[in-house]
Amino acid sequence: MSFSDIFKSSFLESVTEFSAIDTLIGMLFALVIGLFIFLIYKKTFSGIMYSTGFAMSLVGLSLVTTLVIMAVTSNVVLSLGMVGALSIVRFRAAIKEPMEIVFLFWSLAVGIVIGAGMIPLAVIGSAIIGVIMVLFVNVKVRNTPYILIVNCADEKAEESAVNIIEKSVDKYIVKSKTVNAAGIELTAEIRVKDAATDFVNRINTITGVSGATLVTFNGEYMS
Repeated sequence: MSFSDIFKSSFLESVTEFSAIDTLIGMLFALVIGLFIFLIYKKTFSGIMYSTGFAMSLVGLSLVTTLVIMAVTSNVVLSLGMVGALSIVRFRAAIKEPMEIVFLFWSLAVGIVIGAGMIPLAVIGSAIIGVIMVLFVNVKVRNTPYILIVNCADEKAEESAVNIIEKSVDKYIVKSKTVNAAGIELTAEIRVKDAATDFVNRINTITGVSGATLVTFNGEYMS
């Protein structure tokens, strides 16, 4: 096969079968909505370590997905090859927060929808999702959940600590109790109203209590 045969091939001819204007419009909307997702993620982030790299990857993911879907929808043969190529891709990035999965799928969905030509759907859907995310994040949690660990020397100290807990918190559940030669270790999940934690100081002053530790409990709860 000569070079002239290569340039006359149907493969190179099919490359020109796309609209530059449609591509620019699609990529522009993907960029705008990707930046909107970036801002929502930044506003609703509630973790400790904010990752700028992950936030910017949401914008890039929207752009890349849009470009891929545009290529796939323009050529049936290419779509079949793309399915096979993407099936071998594996991602090893660790997801620190469950909400990060939502933003990743949001960016992917935006790219797919825009690449398929349904720009109004992407705009309206992203606006609705963004409003819902902001509203839910701004809801104040009345009863803050904690894990309380109390080290007691004997049962009398344990009873005194439990009495203070019952009077000071809205709700508590004993998660574990360890008894050994050193004493008793009581672990309880508690719900504290308005983050009032001064009762821990009173527990620590009880005779027979060697220590009281209060830590934030990040998990799922049933009301």
